Amino acid sequence: MIAAMARNRYWRLDAHPDGHDYAAALSLQEETPAPLDDGQVRVAVDYLSMDAGTRMWMTGRTDGYQPPLALGSRMVGLVLGRVCESRDPDFTVGELVRGFGQWAELAVVVPSVAGLERIAGPLDDPRDPFGVLGLNAWTAHIGVCDVAQVKAGQWLAVSAAAGATGVMACQIGRNLGARVVGIAGGPAKCRYLREVIGVDRAIDYRGEDVAAALSDIDGGIHAYFDNVGGPMLDAVLPNMAHYGRVAVCGMVAAYGGAPLPGPARFDQVLMRRLRIEGFFIPDVLAAGGVFPPILREWAREGRLSMPFDQSEGIENVLTAYGRMMRGANIGKTIVKVSR
Repeated sequence: MIAAMARNRYWRLDAHPDGHDYAAALSLQEETPAPLDDGQVRVAVDYLSMDAGTRMWMTGRTDGYQPPLALGSRMVGLVLGRVCESRDPDFTVGELVRGFGQWAELAVVVPSVAGLERIAGPLDDPRDPFGVLGLNAWTAHIGVCDVAQVKAGQWLAVSAAAGATGVMACQIGRNLGARVVGIAGGPAKCRYLREVIGVDRAIDYRGEDVAAALSDIDGGIHAYFDNVGGPMLDAVLPNMAHYGRVAVCGMVAAYGGAPLPGPARFDQVLMRRLRIEGFFIPDVLAAGGVFPPILREWAREGRLSMPFDQSEGIENVLTAYGRMMRGANIGKTIVKVSR
């Protein structure tokens, strides 16, 4: 049980953000935690995950992959921490868990709704459930292996390649024997992709013409892992190989508000006989999917790594989130929650 007078700080969504002005739309609140209802679990949060997909929940759009959050609601995201109180017989105080909770020091969840799962140890790094053993790694594996069906010797292009999911997709493609093109913003990210991740080519979309750079690849791109959409997708489509596959993981270019118009080069879907498929990790979780064992094996062998962009303290969540949404991070953006 938590102490009777324990306080909890949490972020509340007060308005729909205008661009990256999150401070005008969210506020840090404080409360005395209410008693749990039957079936609820309270988690003392160690780390919060900053994920671009949550930007859609901050809008009023009702056609997204998740319903928008009502204004006045607690902001929702992935949490990693220990159960400190439980009224669910399947979860015990002290267990390390991960699931969809609130941007808070103390998150209250219904396990079946939150996708709450126990994390088995030992862990080489306490952040690994948000890294090489996390949902970004799993998402990348689904996109590269199941949707894009990448094979050894093929060309795989990845956008937002230095982000949490992109950096995993690049490494998975590399480990499968594919030739990998990482598309990222800025020389530092491209250098990281080449020198640390080991991609075959890195394209700086801020300083290079992406379409022209991809046109040099003989035979075209066999698979494209898309985290961005918009003009980036238009740059890739004319440079796909015939019968290529596009795995649509994210649309960060459209998360800020109204949906973007369709690809200007949509004709290439027919001309090159392409297959485009969107996918969503919560669908896999709801169907009872199991974390791919090969990812654990690659992590043990040192063939899979995740850099962390870490901020400290619940009060710095919006700073961390803004860094991630503006692309200032390399790898996984997280906040270590201090109590």
